[in-house]
Amino acid sequence: MSVAVEKFGEFEGKAVEQFKLRSDSGVEVDIISWGVLVRDWRVPVAGGLRSVVLGFEQFDSYPKASPYFGSLAGRVANRIRNATFTLDGKTYTVAKTIGEHALHGGPAGIGRLVWEGEADSANNAVRFTHASPDGAMGFPGNVMFTATYTLTGNRLRLDIAARADRRTPINVVQHQYFNLGTGNDVLDHTYRINASAYTELGGPLIPTGAILPVDGTIWDFRDGRTMRDAPGTPIDYDGNLVLPTDRKFEDPVAIVTGPDKALTLKLYTDQPGLQVYNSVTTDASAEGKHFGHHCGFCLEDQGLPDSVNHPHFPSIIYGPDRPYSHRVDIEIA
Repeated sequence: MSVAVEKFGEFEGKAVEQFKLRSDSGVEVDIISWGVLVRDWRVPVAGGLRSVVLGFEQFDSYPKASPYFGSLAGRVANRIRNATFTLDGKTYTVAKTIGEHALHGGPAGIGRLVWEGEADSANNAVRFTHASPDGAMGFPGNVMFTATYTLTGNRLRLDIAARADRRTPINVVQHQYFNLGTGNDVLDHTYRINASAYTELGGPLIPTGAILPVDGTIWDFRDGRTMRDAPGTPIDYDGNLVLPTDRKFEDPVAIVTGPDKALTLKLYTDQPGLQVYNSVTTDASAEGKHFGHHCGFCLEDQGLPDSVNHPHFPSIIYGPDRPYSHRVDIEIA
């Protein structure tokens, strides 16, 4: 199937393109080159197509109001305590995003820049590239990023790669905000996640370094649960689950079913962690829309948060002898 390409907007003098993928099963995915952002994702249900991600219709709304809707976040996603880390004997200070701490690579991270996009109609895919210069947002090294989205049937595959000319931290996440239902919140979806441990959080939402069992906590999704407690009170989620190291990629780490059971999401990843976020702090308004508390859920497959300051976490340091690679598939049907 052919990939349609159109101009969607302009950012800092660069054209922002939109790539429209369509599959034989009727799924439609629109991706823009600003932040490699999945702007819309429509899946067939009885009666027509249902949009399953949150987003805007006009480009200008994204730089002004978007809380990373659908984008790739990085160079280093999630949090870095005090926006500092030491690598090979040198201490680096990176751009602060929330108070004294770094989040998602800084205010001009790779999820808020225009990438170069190229349609690949033969594979129903689009490939994006971005050259991040040494010192971008305070991070060392020149890094060439590539990100390829491929749509096959009801499955959207994302392959991310990066090559750095010196050792540097890299941790990129897809940041879709999903809502599989027709309501304004995602509290009554059923979430099943294959994880028996989580990273303990200190303030503000930064790992202490401890990895704890999920047993008896709100982080135990192994048997499936909603995002409410037993009496029905909503639960806020913004934390990282530690995924089993002995799993196979072919086995989904997360299965989420919408409240009307019309759609189920399955997520497959090769990463060690999964950030579960249900729009705890989301407050975004544009185009007459308002996205607020619990409006969507994010399943951000990733290296563990603040790994640069916890040597016992899986390393997110990459360089000439260790290129970065990351695959995640998301199937919604």
